[in-house]
Amino acid sequence: MSPQTRDASTEATETESPNLDFAGTTPYEDYVQADVLTHLQHLRSDDPGEMVFLVTTQVMELWFTVIVHEWETAAHALRRDDVPVAVAALKRSIRELDALNASWRPLAQLTPAQFNSYRGALGEGSGFQSAMYRRMEFLLGEKSASMLVPHRGAPRVHAELEKALHEPSLYDEVLALLARRGYAVPREVLERDLAKKYEPSDAVEAVWTELYSGDESGELARLGETLTDVGELVWRWRNDHLVATRRAMGSKTGTGGSAGVAWLEKRAVKNVFPELWTARSHV
Repeated sequence: MSPQTRDASTEATETESPNLDFAGTTPYEDYVQADVLTHLQHLRSDDPGEMVFLVTTQVMELWFTVIVHEWETAAHALRRDDVPVAVAALKRSIRELDALNASWRPLAQLTPAQFNSYRGALGEGSGFQSAMYRRMEFLLGEKSASMLVPHRGAPRVHAELEKALHEPSLYDEVLALLARRGYAVPREVLERDLAKKYEPSDAVEAVWTELYSGDESGELARLGETLTDVGELVWRWRNDHLVATRRAMGSKTGTGGSAGVAWLEKRAVKNVFPELWTARSHV
């Protein structure tokens, strides 16, 4: 190899090598905050299985945060009559819900003995106390003022939840859009108390029946199908939660004093965006 070729080869290798010398923390660390994330695990037992339980729960919280962002993006877009932007955000959330649901896999086969080995360390902690999950539920129309009570000791979190309680849900924005497009959504639905749980309406069911009896390739029908995909994955989340809990603790009282499996069973049979499901019987 000639000196010129050797020099060119050395220069190319140096050019292809990543920059390893930074004055402070790496740009990756500055953006991702990995050091913060990987030091948030403060175990409360000596059981080696607690780590996967804690990290999986923290990962779920991050997915809740992303999904809330997507659904709020969709709701704001619907308010502007921008259906394509709303559908794009909802479709992203479908992939994110898939990832969220997959988070149950590390916990899905916990035996009672394995769970009991660190369950006491949870104290009064329970998933229903998750503020970000509550914001997800509020966006789905599952409103309940009583669910703000656990967060009274955290002013910022409480204020965010109270704001979300009184704002239109994602489904409220969809129904308002349908009304603006000329569909017969009743005034009592459009002007309902937004701080209360959405209740199904025969008239809204008739609107979706009309939509689905027409052009399935139309913008609003496609919006409906995207919402149905979201609703299906929410249902799967609830059922996966139920199965994992039933397997780990049977019918015991849940942490935080909830009814455990009995409470989850009631949740698992409910569908979000209810008329999107019932209208199919009339098409």
